[in-house]
Amino acid sequence: MSLNRNEKQAVVTEVAALAAKAQTLVLAEYRGIEVEPMTRLRAQARDKGVHLQVLKNTLARRAVTGTPFEVIADEMSGPLIYGFSEDAIAAAKVIQDFAKTNDKLVVRAGAFNGRRLDAEGVKQLASIPSREELLARLLGVMLAPLTGFVASVAALARKREEEGAAAV
Repeated sequence: MSLNRNEKQAVVTEVAALAAKAQTLVLAEYRGIEVEPMTRLRAQARDKGVHLQVLKNTLARRAVTGTPFEVIADEMSGPLIYGFSEDAIAAAKVIQDFAKTNDKLVVRAGAFNGRRLDAEGVKQLASIPSREELLARLLGVMLAPLTGFVASVAALARKREEEGAAAV
């Protein structure tokens, strides 16, 4: 069913608003994927804050005109799913992780920070640890000296207790 002019303008406006807030856009070809796996992909994307949408390519090209994602406008052809995310790596990670288990999803291209990424670039972006993982690592590094100090004090206290019990 084709869209009328007002509906097309609404889609372009909605996608342009997504593009204005997003840091990353990933394009993937979804030819041949059945409904159930696609539904799982959309649920995973929602959980990670990624907006996945199948769009008419001409409308998507219009929506990204004048945005940092314009660099991949020439890749917008064929059956594509568009993944927008405000988190720098979330869209790449969700789509790349799904592509590992479903060979029918083919990562085509991406854009991050105004730069064009090929499929390998999207894969590398997806391999970067998430913000939460990096914060957990930082916390572990910061707590390591304190944990060692507490363990040393506890060992010293046990040693003194044992020496005190042996002297009595």
